Amino acid sequence: MDNKIEYIKDKLKVYIADIVPKDIREQEEINSRMLELENLVSTYWWVVILKKIQKRWIPDYNTYIWWWKLDEIIDDMKREWADILIVWNILKPAQIFNINEKLRKAKTEIKAWDRVDLILKIFERHAKSSEAKLQIELAAIRHMWPRIFWMWMELSRQWGWIWTVWKWETNTEIMKRHLREKEKTIKKKLEHFKKVRSEHRKSRTRKWLKTIWIVWYTNAWKSTLLNSLTRKWVLAENKLFATLWTDVGKLFLPTESYRGEEVLLNDTIWFIRDLPPSLIKAFSSTLEDSIESDLLLVVVDCRDPQFRDKMKVVDDILLDIEAVQEKIYVFNKIDDLDNDEISSLIDEFYMFDPVFVSARDKLWFDDLKSVILDKIKNLPN
Repeated sequence: MDNKIEYIKDKLKVYIADIVPKDIREQEEINSRMLELENLVSTYWWVVILKKIQKRWIPDYNTYIWWWKLDEIIDDMKREWADILIVWNILKPAQIFNINEKLRKAKTEIKAWDRVDLILKIFERHAKSSEAKLQIELAAIRHMWPRIFWMWMELSRQWGWIWTVWKWETNTEIMKRHLREKEKTIKKKLEHFKKVRSEHRKSRTRKWLKTIWIVWYTNAWKSTLLNSLTRKWVLAENKLFATLWTDVGKLFLPTESYRGEEVLLNDTIWFIRDLPPSLIKAFSSTLEDSIESDLLLVVVDCRDPQFRDKMKVVDDILLDIEAVQEKIYVFNKIDDLDNDEISSLIDEFYMFDPVFVSARDKLWFDDLKSVILDKIKNLPN
């Protein structure tokens, strides 16, 4: 399949679609899913022109979106000259192939992707470091692997079935072998970066520097918080996955001693709901810093109406990567809340001992620094 469509035009027109269970009653939850996909599309500098939500208990086995709804989508896309269909869900290889076949038979140049295809393209665009590029390449190989059969089905359609059918098994095995060798080479290179990170952690330990990893879902101004606390400039952009590598800043904590205390703050990849395990695993060397850190700074966007659900997503991912150290919950963007709203949040989340700050206006930073200092003093040496 042609995955180079993003290079044809500067800004493609996108149709986004989603299937949700019939028992989802909260329109806010449905809208949140679509908004997240729309944000992913805008991160890639494309524009969403059409949306479709289908409520079904189970998806269609062949095309995920049921055929009559898919026909409606294709008619809408042809009428509005849309370029690409992106489905929120993660599709099986046969489903994405069948959707693209249906689009082809409708005599369109429209392509279909699922959410992982889009995320990988965003990763690719934002990757700057050699390590990030290798991690993305590894994730792409793992995502491509189940699709090999259907890729050859596509090639056989393009080149002529009679000429390729007898070569299908041989060529599929050749591609699998090539991808296995490629994966082996990438893992070896990533192992080098892993060793470098390990040496850096040992160096910090020798210097008695404690490390804190900043985590949250999307769009909670993690990078802004890092910049404000450490006076280190890192990219603070209102885009998903704008940061794919670890940024480290040094935070000075005043103490009774004139020397004070220094800790390191790490900011890395944002979390997102239903992020496939293969993508998390591909970034394991980067996420390893979180596992080895002394504390976790969970930055909550308290202005987001869905932040409670996202707290669960973050906690689940942290458990998946075995980052189980003590957490400090930092509720950000309090400048947009009144005193009653803040009091309500304090009552609701008292068990987490939350700290309220505004990363943009640097409000209540002294309280945050005091909590961090108390936590690190109680950590084992």
